[in-house]
Amino acid sequence: MKMESPVTPAMNLSIAVVGGGAWGTALANVIAANRGGERKVLLWAREEAVVERINAARENSLFLPGIPLCASLCASADITDAASADVILLASPAQHFRQVALAVKAALAAGNRGVPVLGVCAKGIEEGGLHLMSEVLEQVFGAAVAPVILSGPTLAGEVARGLPTALVVACEEEGKARMVMEIIHGATLRPYLSNDVLGVQLGGALKNIFAIVCGIVAGRQLGENAHAAVLARGFAEMMNCGTALGARRETLMGLSGLGDLVLTCNARSSRNMSLGMALGRGESLADILARRRSVSEGVFTARAARDLGRKLGVEMPITETLVHILDGDIGVDAGMERLLARPLRRE
Repeated sequence: MKMESPVTPAMNLSIAVVGGGAWGTALANVIAANRGGERKVLLWAREEAVVERINAARENSLFLPGIPLCASLCASADITDAASADVILLASPAQHFRQVALAVKAALAAGNRGVPVLGVCAKGIEEGGLHLMSEVLEQVFGAAVAPVILSGPTLAGEVARGLPTALVVACEEEGKARMVMEIIHGATLRPYLSNDVLGVQLGGALKNIFAIVCGIVAGRQLGENAHAAVLARGFAEMMNCGTALGARRETLMGLSGLGDLVLTCNARSSRNMSLGMALGRGESLADILARRRSVSEGVFTARAARDLGRKLGVEMPITETLVHILDGDIGVDAGMERLLARPLRRE
């Protein structure tokens, strides 16, 4: 990891979190509450109702109900406010990430500002171009941007309630990574350092696919044996795809890979596993998505990962099968039969 000259003390920096969903709100609240609640944090949200509720009632009742928010956290629907910060953490869903990044870039240009420290808090792969979020930022802001990646086993509700959580902060520039680590580190949130930007992102993105399939297994009441098999073989797909792209094995075996996989494949409150459970009970994908406000990233990442696997020549049978189920080509039972009927081979 590249060593750098000392950076500005994190306590003196202004912070903005872009994305007023559950994770963006939880992260902004933790940062605001650190150091005795002395740091002011801006949360940008697209929805005016979210902004008004946060500022008036100290609660994001739309995406994170029941969690009181720190007094030093304020919300805005004006992206110009977020673009004035020294550190901007982008927590918008992966499929909207580019649009939000472009809006931030335009606001920076309008204010004649250079590019601040940019953090990636979204987990996914962009459909179409098959880009990770760091690649999206590099395309929008230039190759020298060196984004900081935050990923790991982080259920937003638990983070917001102050339950112990560990995650990974990755960047090619160590100074930026350590700055963000100091900003987010608190009594209940512990960050670990990495420079494997690729591996940290892939673990966080791919685990959502297997969480949906574990949810299908649970919703279809196929048993704990099947659940364990999907988790283990899903991890194998993650490792094969990740290492083919150049991710480090130790990264994928850590918090942002195996750790996040285990959490999301067992937490029935997670958006991806709960979506899978509904599919397993026989509900249609369209009906499930229609009643949800939050995005289940695995639905989009599954298709992107399938295409990525094909491009790399990596077998990803669980991912391929899930895409067939999501697209309505086959039913859940046929999908499970398809996996069980695969040719016998070594593990």
